[in-house]
Amino acid sequence: QPFLCVTSTLNVAVFRGHVVLEDLVEEMKKQSPALNFGPLQPEGKISVQGSFPALRELREFLVVKAKSLSEEDKREGKSQQRLRRKLQEHRGATETRNSIRDAPKETQVVVLDTDIYLYMRSFHPKTFQAGDVVISGVTDGDITTVCIDSAGSKAGAAHGLRAKKMIESFSVELQKILRKERICFKEHSRGERQRYKQLCDRLKPRHPEVLVLPYDTHIDVVGTSAGVLGFTEDVKR
Repeated sequence: QPFLCVTSTLNVAVFRGHVVLEDLVEEMKKQSPALNFGPLQPEGKISVQGSFPALRELREFLVVKAKSLSEEDKREGKSQQRLRRKLQEHRGATETRNSIRDAPKETQVVVLDTDIYLYMRSFHPKTFQAGDVVISGVTDGDITTVCIDSAGSKAGAAHGLRAKKMIESFSVELQKILRKERICFKEHSRGERQRYKQLCDRLKPRHPEVLVLPYDTHIDVVGTSAGVLGFTEDVKR
């Protein structure tokens, strides 16, 4: 399957206490009319489906909104510790927590499809290495948020922006050529999962350009069309 449509589960509970979550969802729908929104769950989670660019824009909108709420907290004299605790409870991701709460102007944010992010990490790790910047990623289902923190100077900001553009450009190119095939387990037993894992480990040397992602109920194979086809055919044989 090509990377044309993805589904992400967003946790907007971090905004509770700042805005009415139902009102926030309505604002999200107006912001992203091309997306399909599921019902808001009591714990603050909501399923969103649509094209990856539209999901990326929505995620960046929420990051900006979270930063503005953080600034309002500071102006109102609220404790930063309280915001830190709320973010930790609902996000459980240190990198995202710090970038939202304390993100300086030099912080850049890139939202990637998780499979593409993992492929880049595995086969092109230098994409996430740049001088004078710290690059970290936080994965939430189908979406991974990459934070690029640079030094508080013009040179640092330039390095951060350059790193962001490189990651975005490369991810767009990969999105055009990568495909994903899912191999579902007929059974969910530990023995079957182990057999599939051992089989994939034996086949990997024959297909070094393919990324194999094992899960409890299936295995995802990410690569070019030819690479994915060759790997899956070997698995079937």
